Amino acid sequence: MLTSYYWSDDAIRSRCVSDVVLSDTLDIAPPPARLLADWQRETSSNLALEPGDVEVMPLARAQFRWPDYPRCVQAASDWTGALGLPGVLAASDVALMACRGARYHHDGERYGGAAFCNLFLSEDRGLDLHFPSLDRRIPLRRGTAVVFDTGQPHGVIRRGSSGFNVADFAPDEDWIQIFLTWELPIEDARVGDALRVTFDVDPSTSSQLDEEHVLLNGERVIVCPDSGRWRQAE
Repeated sequence: MLTSYYWSDDAIRSRCVSDVVLSDTLDIAPPPARLLADWQRETSSNLALEPGDVEVMPLARAQFRWPDYPRCVQAASDWTGALGLPGVLAASDVALMACRGARYHHDGERYGGAAFCNLFLSEDRGLDLHFPSLDRRIPLRRGTAVVFDTGQPHGVIRRGSSGFNVADFAPDEDWIQIFLTWELPIEDARVGDALRVTFDVDPSTSSQLDEEHVLLNGERVIVCPDSGRWRQAE
């Protein structure tokens, strides 16, 4: 049993980690060439992304050079609305991100009170978003949209590979994926229902904690960054 312990107001609350992953491919226009060139400079020079890195990009500057940005957001909002989440995106924090692949990880120790909604903006680079515990792989291409639990292990790996390997990301090829991400409040009834989250599954442990955790069968665990498998925390 995988359990997320997260801050709810001024107390730690418990919930199950959802194994539901919602995904689709939305019809969004490609970003303009000027913006793509700006992203390329940002990721190669300012961020200097190494294989496995996931970093924040400047969203305000991108919006200025991106006439279709409102339509991209609207496409994501329409999609999540059709999933039973009307208005949730508009009320959620959004960020622009870049990754050059991504080592396996979970985000439950920082964003345990949220689910992520990601909208990928780059063309198909031969990469998949992989959820190893669920045996679920989602090909990443322009318009790929995903909603998932932050406590669920995930990574971005080469298509056809069995795990994350730095050698898969040769320096002379473009492996960068740019995406928008929203933090959806897991306690919003619509989000919890869509992901089939059960709350307050372990109140006795919650009352003893003072920081966010993800526990597997009551034990502290970490995600192997190469395989995505759970292993006991040291």
